[in-house]
Amino acid sequence: MTKVDGVDVLLVEDNELDAEMTMRTLSRFDTPPVVKWARDGEEALEFLKSNPRPRLVLLDLKMPKVGGIEVLRELRATDRADTVPVVVLTSSTQDHDIGECYRLGANGFVVKPVNLGELERVVHRIGLFWLTVNTPPE
Repeated sequence: MTKVDGVDVLLVEDNELDAEMTMRTLSRFDTPPVVKWARDGEEALEFLKSNPRPRLVLLDLKMPKVGGIEVLRELRATDRADTVPVVVLTSSTQDHDIGECYRLGANGFVVKPVNLGELERVVHRIGLFWLTVNTPPE
């Protein structure tokens, strides 16, 4: 993984246990990414307005203040972040949520496994692909 200045992963997650597990999993990479944890959509949008764009956004949908769909909508509406890969990582299995996220430009939609061990494996796979295999635009 090529190291860049700033934040590699913006984790937008209101569940503290899921956020801690995600950050712990990503910290085990050979070159751990710099992760910024936004606890709700409002915090994520504030971060995105005033910081260099991250290499990846992991986005929960059901959050207080500003939900994930609105974060995705605003992210895709800005020239600064319209190509940032966004993987929705949520407990929602609603067809409407899945369709809306892809319509708004999500790069992936992953239903969070209930089992923490399986969630860890899923986060590891997501991180491996988007941070080590994928080639982002300049």
